[in-house]
Amino acid sequence: MEIHVVRTGETLYSIALQSGLPMSRLIADNQLTDPAHLVVGQTLVLRYPQQVHTVQPGETLSAIARQSGLSIRQLQRNNPALEGGTTLYPGQTLVLTYEDTPSLPIWVNGYAYPFIERSLLQRTLPFLTYLTPFTYGITESGDLIEPDDSWLIAAAAAHGVAALMHLSTLTQEGGFSNELAHLILTDETVQNNLVENIVRQLEAKGYRGLDVDFEYVFPADGPAYAAFIRRLTDLLNPLGYPVITALAPKTYREQPGLLYEAHDYGAIGAAANEVLLMAYEWGYAYSEPMAVAPLPNVRAVVEYALTEIPREKIWLGIPNYGYDWPLPVEPGVTRATSISNQRAVDLARLYRAEIQYDETAQAPWFRYQNETGQEHEVWFEDARSIQAKLGLIREYGLKGAGYWNLMRPFPQNWVVLNAEFQIHDLL
Repeated sequence: MEIHVVRTGETLYSIALQSGLPMSRLIADNQLTDPAHLVVGQTLVLRYPQQVHTVQPGETLSAIARQSGLSIRQLQRNNPALEGGTTLYPGQTLVLTYEDTPSLPIWVNGYAYPFIERSLLQRTLPFLTYLTPFTYGITESGDLIEPDDSWLIAAAAAHGVAALMHLSTLTQEGGFSNELAHLILTDETVQNNLVENIVRQLEAKGYRGLDVDFEYVFPADGPAYAAFIRRLTDLLNPLGYPVITALAPKTYREQPGLLYEAHDYGAIGAAANEVLLMAYEWGYAYSEPMAVAPLPNVRAVVEYALTEIPREKIWLGIPNYGYDWPLPVEPGVTRATSISNQRAVDLARLYRAEIQYDETAQAPWFRYQNETGQEHEVWFEDARSIQAKLGLIREYGLKGAGYWNLMRPFPQNWVVLNAEFQIHDLL
């Protein structure tokens, strides 16, 4: 795999000629929204086929999979033009293997709201081990607030992906309730009812595990939170359900702040089967313009986590979004707009901006001026920044990657992931 950064004067044709790859493959692999107008600083992922197959009349994807010894999911991963489907046409060229076919395994999880676009989900599912519908809420009596998750579970199963049940203290207003967490963690009756409801829902919906995400827990409730995770693990593991817990991005044990203090890495890491490091949101809606997940910050979180938690339990959280800040930024007042990584490139093209790359943060960014003269600064993710984050999983021997979230397309990410790792299939 190569990551090509577009230079001044280059076109898709010239890059295809130089690389020896057909333009159609570059367009399909990178899902280019405007192939005729590339942006200086934009990345293109180039993969070089080793073995290909030409589809014959009447051939099916399952037949080609059997003949080649590959899974249907791997064929879909190797051929983004299939868009996660199985429809073929005679004369179509399918990539069976690439020159850089990886062997290092990785487990991949992705979070999705029930209103995700169905075609986007289909394109993404071949690259996932788990799909986690977001989210089950909790009432003050310990009952569950159920999302419209049935179709997501069914879609996941149809594509060989296991579904995880996501439990959080998120309110309808969009914030995490520390008061609700306190009630659940300290009221035995409420907690007992909640645990019973969790077991029933796991069994009824066909979930394959539980993902617990309590954020902004009162510091005094930290021990009770770890005990709650331990209770869930002791109960659910014998039933075949692993328990995964999301952790705030700490870099040392006594890190102050409501987000961090109750998340005891050692205690929760010992209680849970696995943990997700939420290693993003350094750049956020009300921050100064900066990378969402600067690599040195992410590395610091991983290195601290490894002092408390075995590496084989750790999933690295990876952001699938960027931010667009209007300038100048007034702290606490100016609000950035969350955008997709594809939208960021489209903005750069629209306003004729050149994309820069911060070598320290390992993240792309640019500035532009809109029609009214308002200046903006955009930070986002591209193939380079994703490769750098995935490199930490390889470097430290972590279990997997958890994507927040799947609601926006980011095709280059999946091409890079497929080139770097062998994605673990459960079903």
